[in-house]
Amino acid sequence: MYFISGFYKFKKISNIKKNKKNMQAFFIIKGIRGSMIISKEGINGTISAKKGVLDEAINKIKKTFMFSNFDSVNYSKCNYQPFHRGKVKIKKEVVPMGIKIYKRKSKNHIEPTKWNKLITDKNTFLLDARKPFEYKVGTFKKSINPNVDNFREFPNYLKNLKKNKTIAMFCTGGIRCEKASVFLEKKGFKNVFQLKGGIINYLKKIKKEQSLWKGECYVFDNRISIKHGLIPGSLSMCSGCRKPISSKDMKSKKYEEGVSCPNCHDHLKPSQKERFRMRQRQINLAKKLGKKHIFQKEF
Repeated sequence: MYFISGFYKFKKISNIKKNKKNMQAFFIIKGIRGSMIISKEGINGTISAKKGVLDEAINKIKKTFMFSNFDSVNYSKCNYQPFHRGKVKIKKEVVPMGIKIYKRKSKNHIEPTKWNKLITDKNTFLLDARKPFEYKVGTFKKSINPNVDNFREFPNYLKNLKKNKTIAMFCTGGIRCEKASVFLEKKGFKNVFQLKGGIINYLKKIKKEQSLWKGECYVFDNRISIKHGLIPGSLSMCSGCRKPISSKDMKSKKYEEGVSCPNCHDHLKPSQKERFRMRQRQINLAKKLGKKHIFQKEF
């Protein structure tokens, strides 16, 4: 059993290159997989390992970056290692939005147990702050998605919202809403709220019978999606466009394992399809030999 932790912390970070090298070496030695972003404004990551190793990694991160608690952290588990490798990256921002924050404001964070009441109020504008393909996998009923593929474009959408509206935002783990809520407050918005811990925290704490969530929640690892109780979902992933696909998609004539799906079949070049077919042949050959190819997925 592998344990997975998603976390973030807004805090001024120094010695970035040194800390990146230190954490990358630690990931390799301990066999930790997943990814962690380090920037001047803080850290953001999702990593996976066996329970004892993951606990050691969390303590190492806190000690290295000198803080006692994350702004947000979640835990889930999986029968297989959901990541291919461990990566530590340096970025200008933990979430690319064109603004930096070093300390979040927690007063606008709404617990999952109080979220349903907020979003069923007719005066609440419910905003899904994720990308369109994530929104299609699952969302809260009556939520609105900005339909922007690049988060840097998000402010252009936000500034057109009505300032007298109560805005309730949510995303996977909460970090995208942290940035968006700060942006809105700077623009003069007064009633901006976000789901504490994001969708993951909601699916963990709210029982399915009481839930207003519809569908599954996309996650950026080989589980592809998760359901209530944070159990792995039913989706797979197209190796051609890297978008989630359902069992219905896999029955389509446009679906070819490792190559294409209904979303990308008509947009891929013949040269791309042939390259993907070659990769799939290598994966199939590795399976026959009882080996594991680097690009083999474990859904």
